[in-house]
Amino acid sequence: MPRHALCAVCLLVCCEIAARADTPATPGSSPAAAPPATITYEQHVRPILKANCFHCHGAEGEAKGSLDVRLKRLLLKGGDQGAAIVAGKPDESLLYERIKAGEMPPGEKKLTAEQIEVIRRWIAEGAATLRDEPEKPDPGSTLTPEERAWWAFQPIANPTPPEAVPTDRVRNAIDAFLVRDLKARGLSFAADADKLTLLKRASFDLTGLPPSAQEIALFMADEAEDAYERLLDRLLASPHYGERWGRHWLDVAGYADSDGYNDSDTPRQFAYKYRDYAIRSFNADKPLDQFLAEQLAGDELVSGSVPAHMMPPAELDKLIATGFLRMGADGTTQVNSEEARNQVIADTIKIVSTSLLGLSVGCAQCHDHRYDPIPQADYFRLRAVFEPAYDWKNWRQPNQRLVSLVTDADRAKSAEIEKSASEIGTSRAAKEAEFMRIELEKELQKVPEERRAALKETAETAADKRTPEQKQLLIDFPSINVNPGTLYLYNAEAAAELKKLDAQINEILAKRPPGDYVQALTEIPGQVPQTNIFYRGDYRQPKEAVKPGPLTVCSLPGQSVDFPEKDEKLPTTGRRLAFARWLTGKDNPLTARVLANRIWHHHFGRGLVNTPGEFGVLGEKPSHPELLDWLAHDLVAGGWKLKRFHKWIMLSTVYRQSSQRDAKKAELDGDDSLYSRKAVLRLDAETLRDRILAVTGVLNGKMFGPAMSVKEDEVGQIVIEA
Repeated sequence: MPRHALCAVCLLVCCEIAARADTPATPGSSPAAAPPATITYEQHVRPILKANCFHCHGAEGEAKGSLDVRLKRLLLKGGDQGAAIVAGKPDESLLYERIKAGEMPPGEKKLTAEQIEVIRRWIAEGAATLRDEPEKPDPGSTLTPEERAWWAFQPIANPTPPEAVPTDRVRNAIDAFLVRDLKARGLSFAADADKLTLLKRASFDLTGLPPSAQEIALFMADEAEDAYERLLDRLLASPHYGERWGRHWLDVAGYADSDGYNDSDTPRQFAYKYRDYAIRSFNADKPLDQFLAEQLAGDELVSGSVPAHMMPPAELDKLIATGFLRMGADGTTQVNSEEARNQVIADTIKIVSTSLLGLSVGCAQCHDHRYDPIPQADYFRLRAVFEPAYDWKNWRQPNQRLVSLVTDADRAKSAEIEKSASEIGTSRAAKEAEFMRIELEKELQKVPEERRAALKETAETAADKRTPEQKQLLIDFPSINVNPGTLYLYNAEAAAELKKLDAQINEILAKRPPGDYVQALTEIPGQVPQTNIFYRGDYRQPKEAVKPGPLTVCSLPGQSVDFPEKDEKLPTTGRRLAFARWLTGKDNPLTARVLANRIWHHHFGRGLVNTPGEFGVLGEKPSHPELLDWLAHDLVAGGWKLKRFHKWIMLSTVYRQSSQRDAKKAELDGDDSLYSRKAVLRLDAETLRDRILAVTGVLNGKMFGPAMSVKEDEVGQIVIEA
């Protein structure tokens, strides 16, 4: 699908998400929402028009019917058919008439009855605004104070935990925030779960495996007050911890061992090294800010003068880490078109933005985001961060991006082996030519003498050089067509001798050191492409150039942060490194919240924001905003250390609660969003499988290494290839 065709698809997807989200996408769309006392353009009407009308009436540099709806004054001015609104008179307002009749917006998606009523009331009450409007919309500053006020864009606070009393059973700050809300609803924490339940819960959470019989016996017999805390320390020190939590991250990253573009599904032979890197990083408790920086810009953190095969393991890991940016589907091995190249970039930005920013930034590829304060220019500012490595006009296909780990010694050894094989190959070629000459002479003796010279010349002429007359001769005298493929028909012993030489050559070549590579994302020094905004996302219609930078909404009003176009200290542009440092810096309130929420989600089965990849208007608002901010602040203050963060959560009373359902509590906390008990969580398919294998004693505990091949069996099932 062409990029520009995504505009309509994007709208349909956004509308579908909005219909499902607990938080209404636009004011007035929720039946449960209390009508506002005073309706203003900025707070109530503009979000509706932005989501449904801006893209045709003003936001993309054009206004159908000469009508721009981005300001009240422009609605009063109107377009080709006159004023769009008449303040105080909705029935005389063309805007209201058209949307009430279902004529606008065009297409299947129409405004809801609640949204139409919001617009009617706004006009009827005089079409109020909160502030004086500019003479015209400023293309460089499209974000309103109301959009900037969304909770996710506010600085992370460090709230003081509420006070508690002994009967609240508060063990740490996490409990203090939750018990306050429970008490306000007449609820309290459930009793602690029994020891065996806690052991199993912690084991599955941290390692994805059940405790062994010996581990159960030891823990049940341990009566010390810190027995549970020491259990957590043992589980966090287990190598299986990295496998379990590495898997959670790899799911977010979209890890795959094949390109996944079409039915050929080209294998990614060296992708496993990124998987192993993630496991090692979690086991080593690598700080998350470092973990992210390596994945986004590992190639910019290593010395460009040291070949990959000479890097120490810690440095090589940084290069391997950039495999994160190679996880998007890349079909340019099969279809190396400009459309396919741009799709790779779009998919990469989607992975990065949803995993680390919790926003559907991709919805701003074709136009300003209809719901969140993300201008289209911001999308391309982010694209400019990655485009030096993903230069679509000077594209490198997947195999061209592999970084060799072959050493000089390996190259020398391979050359020596290939030389030996070549010597045998030269001898074999001479023998084959002699065998064929002998057999041809034998066949020529069987034809009339006057035809022999022409037939000999025909046989010795390359197939693609033969004249029509020579081709006819071969048809008339097929026996003279002695070639390597037919030699065995004339002299089986000679063919067998050549076959032995082939085996000898293959045996020698098999001793070559295997080729070893890293699937990485790197830049070509000195190659810095210009990034342009694409009109409606169409790469064939470039507009003005943009500089690399983060989301404008995270900057102060009237300001815009730009990343250096070229870091003079680095051989590369340094753009991805600047982006990585911004992500975990004090000016970005999103990443710490997103990561803290994801960790909470895996421990409790739901996030404090129950849409972990969507912190925008289309997602849910946090159920406990103060707790989320406290956790995000603590994650950063604790040096981005994940194991410490796990212990905070797992030592709390809220985590240790029983899962026993109480009918009276269920009336007030039926979805467990208040955490009045520990919700029952299903084991995922991988954990269930591993549990069965573990208890039967056949689980293969080997870590790391290439992916196991799979194939279709005789009945079409996908099985592991033996």
